[in-house]
Amino acid sequence: MNDKKLLYVAIAMIILPLSLAFFGGDRFRYPCQDPDNWDKEFCKMPRCDVTRTCPEHIFKGQRDPRLGPPTTRVEPMGQTPAPAQCTTPTQGANCGK
Repeated sequence: MNDKKLLYVAIAMIILPLSLAFFGGDRFRYPCQDPDNWDKEFCKMPRCDVTRTCPEHIFKGQRDPRLGPPTTRVEPMGQTPAPAQCTTPTQGANCGK
């Protein structure tokens, strides 16, 4: 009897998260994270600036996803110079290895 109850609990523990993931739909923490709302009034300045939920605030430090992928490739910086060699006598953990 106890094994049967454990089996039912295990099945419920598996089915519950899967059903929530499947039927949950797309959820966004802020309404302006949803690309469908970017053109709506509440996602435009100055209204969203008060609550700091504008797309410019939400995606800070990242490329704005509304712009799509960049058209030009940014070249990496040149090679950095090698660090100077240790000139003190070969004592200590970092010198003379």
